[in-house]
Amino acid sequence: MKYTNDLVISDAETNFTMVIISLTGINIFLDGFVPTENLRFRETSLTFKVAETAMEEEIKRMCRYEYPNQKKFLGNFTLSVKTGQFTDSEIIVMLGENGTGKTTFIRMLAGKLAPDEGGSCPVLNVSYKPQKISPKSQGTVRQLLHDRIRDAYIHPQFVTDVMKPMMMEAIIDQEVQNLSGGELQRVALVLCLGKPADVYLIDEPSAYLDSEQRLHAAKVIKRFILHAKKTAFVVEHDFIMATYLADRVVVFEGNPGIDTIANSPSSLLNGMNKFLRSLEITFRRDPNNFRPRINKRHSVKDSEQKKTGNFFFLED
Repeated sequence: MKYTNDLVISDAETNFTMVIISLTGINIFLDGFVPTENLRFRETSLTFKVAETAMEEEIKRMCRYEYPNQKKFLGNFTLSVKTGQFTDSEIIVMLGENGTGKTTFIRMLAGKLAPDEGGSCPVLNVSYKPQKISPKSQGTVRQLLHDRIRDAYIHPQFVTDVMKPMMMEAIIDQEVQNLSGGELQRVALVLCLGKPADVYLIDEPSAYLDSEQRLHAAKVIKRFILHAKKTAFVVEHDFIMATYLADRVVVFEGNPGIDTIANSPSSLLNGMNKFLRSLEITFRRDPNNFRPRINKRHSVKDSEQKKTGNFFFLED
């Protein structure tokens, strides 16, 4: 078998298919337009620029909360949580390798796990989307939404901000048991955001979603949290989605599955630099669509960024 650096772009509606080198092909796919053919196959371009983040002075933050130092023992695994603060109108993303306790921390914030040492989390009204989605409803999506978030799913603002961009209309009369993984994920996100809460705890929102759906989901979460003046803690392994969502980050470090630490929330730039430094990986942003691109290890760009300590850039 021969491997190449080419990418195949295909559009079912126009029966158009062409082979392009990977870098050009990825950018064409994200832009939704083939310049050589003057062909647009998507109405809007996909951009990774964080356009939804309001400036500090534009947001009037009314509530400030704090969680204390905590420890949780699960078998031979120990998670130590450093105290942290959070406010409304912000999203805090959990960053760390598998097995560092991100989901454990989310469940502690949700009140589903009690700490073994330290103080308790503040008592808040939370809405929790778990990592694993197990469809139990025997009815349609419409019936599920009516039973769980009756007021929200028909509210004009929620319909505009959440229901439509999550494409609920296309699956609303389907049986929940017959939904695909991606469709179940979209329903779970709508259910989570539709529940009135102070804090939204969202575990792996990108799971089972394709690249385009992930960007739509990220924009929905970002806008909802900002406009509703709520807080969200998000566990996300998709680095691109994490950078789009995060106002601040909690970096998990230590020995996965053995002994780890959840650091206090830090700024996006400092947190990403700390996380990428631990992995010895550097990123830059594509000048056209701002998507984070990993540098080849030991390349000129990789070496330059490591020398200056800039493992991550908000903008180029």
